[in-house]
Amino acid sequence: MDLLTRISVLLLLAIPCLGQLPSPDILALLAFKKGITRDPTGYIDGSWNEESIDFNGCPASWNGIVCNGGNVAGVVLDNHGISGYADLSVFANLTMLLKLSMANNNLSGSLPDSISGLKNLEYLDISNNAFSGELPSSFGKLHSLQNLSLAGNDFSGSLPDSIGGLASIKSLDLSRNSLSGPLPASLTGLRNLVALNLSYNAFSKSIPSGLELISTLESVDISWNQLDGSVDWNFLMQSSSVVHVDFSGNFLTSTPRELKSLSDISETIRYLHLSNNKLTGSLIGVGISTFGSLKVLDLSYNQLSGELPGFNYVYDLEVLRLGNNGFSGFLPGGLLKGDSLVLRELDLSANKLTGHINMITSTSLQMLNLSSNALSGELPVVQGTCSVLDLSHNQFIGNLSLVAKWGNDLEYIDLSGNQLTGQIPDVTSQFLLLGYLNLSHNSLTDALPAVLVHYPKLSVLDLSFNRLSGPILDDLLSSSTLQELHLQNNMFLGNITLSPSFSNQSNLRVLDISANRFDGSFPESLGSLTTLQVLDISANSFSGALPPALTKLSSLTSLDISLNHFSGSLPSSLPDTLVYFNCSYNDLSGIVSDNLRKFPESSFHPGNSRLEFPSGPPGFGSSSSENHGHKSVKIFVIVGIIAACVMVAVILILSCIIMRCRRASRGSGSDKVSDKNLHRQSFPETTGSKSRESGGSLVISADDLIATRKGSSSEILDPDEKMAAVAGFSPSRKSRFSWSPDSSDMYAQENLGRLDVRSPDRLAGDLHFLDETIMLTPEELSRAPAEVLGRSSHGTSYRATLDNGVFLTVKWLREGVAKQKKEFAKEAKKFANIRHPNVVGLRGYYWGPTQHEKLLLSDYVAPGSLASFLYDRPGRKGPPLTWAQRLKIAVDVARGLNYLHFDRATPHGNLKATNILLDGLDLNARVADYCLHRLMTQSGTVEQVLDAGVLGYRAPELAASKKPSLSFKSDVYAFGVVLLELLTGRCAGDVVSGEEGGVDLTDWVRLRVAEGRGSDCFDPTMATEMSNPVTSKGMKEMLGIALRCIRPLSERPGIKSVYEDLSSI
Repeated sequence: MDLLTRISVLLLLAIPCLGQLPSPDILALLAFKKGITRDPTGYIDGSWNEESIDFNGCPASWNGIVCNGGNVAGVVLDNHGISGYADLSVFANLTMLLKLSMANNNLSGSLPDSISGLKNLEYLDISNNAFSGELPSSFGKLHSLQNLSLAGNDFSGSLPDSIGGLASIKSLDLSRNSLSGPLPASLTGLRNLVALNLSYNAFSKSIPSGLELISTLESVDISWNQLDGSVDWNFLMQSSSVVHVDFSGNFLTSTPRELKSLSDISETIRYLHLSNNKLTGSLIGVGISTFGSLKVLDLSYNQLSGELPGFNYVYDLEVLRLGNNGFSGFLPGGLLKGDSLVLRELDLSANKLTGHINMITSTSLQMLNLSSNALSGELPVVQGTCSVLDLSHNQFIGNLSLVAKWGNDLEYIDLSGNQLTGQIPDVTSQFLLLGYLNLSHNSLTDALPAVLVHYPKLSVLDLSFNRLSGPILDDLLSSSTLQELHLQNNMFLGNITLSPSFSNQSNLRVLDISANRFDGSFPESLGSLTTLQVLDISANSFSGALPPALTKLSSLTSLDISLNHFSGSLPSSLPDTLVYFNCSYNDLSGIVSDNLRKFPESSFHPGNSRLEFPSGPPGFGSSSSENHGHKSVKIFVIVGIIAACVMVAVILILSCIIMRCRRASRGSGSDKVSDKNLHRQSFPETTGSKSRESGGSLVISADDLIATRKGSSSEILDPDEKMAAVAGFSPSRKSRFSWSPDSSDMYAQENLGRLDVRSPDRLAGDLHFLDETIMLTPEELSRAPAEVLGRSSHGTSYRATLDNGVFLTVKWLREGVAKQKKEFAKEAKKFANIRHPNVVGLRGYYWGPTQHEKLLLSDYVAPGSLASFLYDRPGRKGPPLTWAQRLKIAVDVARGLNYLHFDRATPHGNLKATNILLDGLDLNARVADYCLHRLMTQSGTVEQVLDAGVLGYRAPELAASKKPSLSFKSDVYAFGVVLLELLTGRCAGDVVSGEEGGVDLTDWVRLRVAEGRGSDCFDPTMATEMSNPVTSKGMKEMLGIALRCIRPLSERPGIKSVYEDLSSI
């Protein structure tokens, strides 16, 4: 009996202890917490602990936990910057969970099969994290789920057909992932679906039919995928509920007959986006006048053509975007006048519209973009409510006097790239809301009007590339609203001072007054502009010492004082924030401070011969470390490389001898000069200044391999090669060069000098222009000072400075490469009006009386080529490119190629890093030297292809052909090689040796990727950025795109899909 009593007492004591054990819900939450590695706000760490447990089964006091009785009903952890591994399988024990949301963090993990056990789950949002893996097929068992968002992660694989099992789903968002494959037909069975967003993935095939059967559907976004086939016109015409449709950024097509379906679009659709597809045909006869209730229509970036319809009775349309197509003819006047329409935004940019515009009087229009057309005549009268007006890159003429009659609502005005003349009127003080004014690249003259300082909201003023003169307005620099001031390439003169009323309230961030005629000492008052980030005063006549006030510019990231006459020492404490610096072509002396020694030699030289570097010249330290690493290369690898170099040298010398004999048999005078250079030059040593060793690999530059063959070491010369003097002359940016390539080839590249053009009529042939943006005579071109930029297989390039200060790039084609005159002229005319922000415009050509006088005139782009910024070689411009800059350059180039392939229907044919020019401070990439194969003979094209092979850009199919035909797909291959250069920082033609022996760049990357070491290929200068998961993900995505581009011909993608993939990174 006593024993039974004791047992009973023990049981009574144990029951309260059992009641204090954590519930399964609490244990699941604690298991999830174990995966958290970083909680910056302490949202979880500060409250999810055993001390605060409520022993009723649900920890209601924990942050983000919602209870329903004794069970966890919700876990909400959005927007707290939490990092770690999120094991979602632990939540399978939360049987009563209704809401699981942890959006906008940095959590990784996958979706487990056990997620299907959450039978009561209604809301699941893990968007904007780093989850990955495939979607489980058990996903469709979440029958209660109403809202699902997996957007902004890295899920891959196909969308399982079981998705059709989400019977209650209302909102489905899988955007911004890496999902691929066809869209399952089961999507059309989601009969409660209201919003579907599958954008920014890689879904392919056609749009599944039957979406119009979902009677609750209001929004469909499947943009920026790889869907092809026809637009689902049945869905657009028969849907009874959909309001918003976005099919943009795919490969969808339409025939002219199908396009007529636009007139029968459903009355419920208000927003229709079909941009960036392959739609063809004309809008004439479509029946636009019966366009239902549409408010937004976006058909931009397609292949539509023909004249524009009247749009006279489209009373509901508020936004119309038809830019970047092939529309031609006159602009319908009804779009710009009266109050019959309610248009708020009109974009007709980058078409082929012509004619005059007299008035813009719409009372509803707020944004008007007519840029990059062929509109002409004088500027129109602008009244009404327009706030954004872009008429840039047209053919408007006359003066700016009509601007005084424009309305008071304008906030943004861009008239750049026209043919406007005269002075800026001083009677436009009505622009009280104006924030952006761009009048650059015109022919404006006279002094700046005082009214410019009275615009109370002006933040960006660009007057560059005109013929403005006189002093700068002191009050402009001290404006409290102005943030960017661009006055470069004018004829301003005098000293620069701040207004006496300056009160240190300036917000100026960018100041560019380069290439003017300013003189005197460095404007010490600029030290008061403490918000400056970019300062460029290069190519002026400033002199004297640099003031200590320069060190006060603590926010400065870019400083260019080159091409002046500064003397004395560099300030010892320039800000550490500098990422670009150039003081070359001055007479500075003294010791260079430590924080400036990170910049390349081209930042200090030529000029400044008395500057001292205590630790050796710029880059000395890194070279030492590279040499040390080089010692670790195995002896047999070095021997193998040397043997290979000797063999290559022998082959190239034999090739040169054969070529010389062939040219001599033709009796070419210019070729004889090239032969002289050939005998004079010695074959470069592979361990010389152009060699590079990185990561235990010996690199032999392709420039070294082709230097002897072409008589030139590269396509683009370094600044020191451009401006070096001969016979004791000091460097001068005003030096004149002979226009004859023969005479320039007589001098070694390192000794380019000043050669006066003594005969004004040197160019006595015919000068033809492809548009009306420039006008000059052969005599004027003869007198223009010229500077050698570089040489290639088809000729020599110069920078010519016209009398009005405008720069042009002039390519002197080598004798024998150009077609006959009639065929040459016919092909050249096809380049007329090529205007695109990522394509260098071809302006005209010159046909001379002798065989070697063939010139091409194009826009001059500064500061230089991609090669001069990317490769880790002496003379590199600026610090290493950042990941953001490299990605932007890649997207820019892809956009330019997309324009050439689709809008101009022609391949580039000569894409390489030296033909990608970087424009301005933001390094906007523009492709140059395109379509030259259209102007050259077959032999010229063959030689260009051979050079592409030596440089590493030639597609395999071109190598196998005796008469290679350049194609869109060969462009894609070359672009893939450029992407690899951007990622690795290596030159495509470099021979890289390591454990595998000597291989080129493409094979080296393929081998690393095959070994699972793709990340080892990335440029070491981006190592710190790679620690960022977003950056690392983006670099891997670009690597995947690059490898797709260099696949065999049949597997290679088109440039459009490549452009879209890059744009989505």
